[in-house]
Amino acid sequence: MKITIIGTGYVGLPTGVGLAEFGNDVTCLDIDEKKIEKLKKGELTIYEAGLEELFTKNIQNKKLTFSTSFKECIPDSDLVILAVGTPPHPITKEADMRYIKQASEELAKHLAGYTVVAIKSTVPVNTGDAVENIIKKVNPTADVDVVSLPEFLREGFAVEDFFNPDRIIVGANTTRARELIGNLYTPFKDKCTILYVSRQSSETIKYASNAFLAMKIQYINEMADFCETSGANIYEVAKGMGLDSRIGAKFLVPGPGYGGFCFPKDTCAMAYMGKFNGVDLSLIEATIKGNEKRKINMAKRILDMVSDVKNPTVAVLGSAFKGGTDDCRESPALQIIEIMLAHDVNIKLYDPEALENTKAILGDMVTYCSSAYEAIGGADVLAVLTDWNEFKSLELEKIKILMKRPQIADFRNNFDYNLAKSLGFEIKTLGIK
Repeated sequence: MKITIIGTGYVGLPTGVGLAEFGNDVTCLDIDEKKIEKLKKGELTIYEAGLEELFTKNIQNKKLTFSTSFKECIPDSDLVILAVGTPPHPITKEADMRYIKQASEELAKHLAGYTVVAIKSTVPVNTGDAVENIIKKVNPTADVDVVSLPEFLREGFAVEDFFNPDRIIVGANTTRARELIGNLYTPFKDKCTILYVSRQSSETIKYASNAFLAMKIQYINEMADFCETSGANIYEVAKGMGLDSRIGAKFLVPGPGYGGFCFPKDTCAMAYMGKFNGVDLSLIEATIKGNEKRKINMAKRILDMVSDVKNPTVAVLGSAFKGGTDDCRESPALQIIEIMLAHDVNIKLYDPEALENTKAILGDMVTYCSSAYEAIGGADVLAVLTDWNEFKSLELEKIKILMKRPQIADFRNNFDYNLAKSLGFEIKTLGIK
């Protein structure tokens, strides 16, 4: 199958690589000329575990190519996948649809023969109808079906999730489109459920899923706060909860708040759609407010540890929103850092993969370090904000020697709490007292 994917970000690029690996001829299209030039040279523009090997392999076997030209790519495509950004509106927080609209208008000009246009971007309900209307307006004779094909890739695990999906959701209103998408996903027919639904249901499933997971994260974070005051252990509580098949064990890990591009954006968009449709989505609205308060509370916990220090230095481990990715968008770590910077705290920062993206956001407001131990040296407090596996191998004995004061704000519960206490550390964790 000949496929064009519009958008080469954290969804488009892993999807393109995965579909090429299955033998399809895939072209990843983007209007960012610098990004496409890098990709043509075999240089990845994002970090995802396991992506580089498959990326290089499929370029070499000519199954994966890159372009900035709609005119070159669209006419020969059996399937066009929209994977462009839908960032939140700065005021209303609704999904900004300008890139979807622009891409739809441009691709419509070049359609030739029967084509399925699949929307993989996370979009409001009824976007499929809107895209179909745009295409028909620009190109009234186009032989096209528009389908909803939501993505469920976790950043940091996008490659793993692509090849091992829990389910595949297809929102298609015609048999012809369902058959084409069914052929595309033939490799998965015995691996997971492929659920065919209406476009509106498919669009809603994506938002409903992300909003539910965000609520689950906020819930376990609130339970962690309760455990700290009651003497319970959040990991024992989470394990007991997770054994209930109705609840499940996933997303029951306490942290400094959810982040990344999806959960914050999608919960806000869902809340906006609720208001627009006159529906009370108070659980989602409470989740959004609670998550914002949590990051403020995490920063306060660190600041309390240096309240008696003039011009304190905090060593921060992690700036990506979670381990396994270089994505810093809506990162709880960066939001906590920004709060501390407003209180005249000196920050020494290390992240294994995200420093380049961090510099684009924080500039020279922090000191960037090339290793965890370099960041820790001379610090009054060590704050662990991202769950990189690398941080789990750090030696507490060495950390104590390097620090000015033996204080740790471990907001990923990275270290052995009892060992840290026995070595003389003051350590703050989540859900453990």
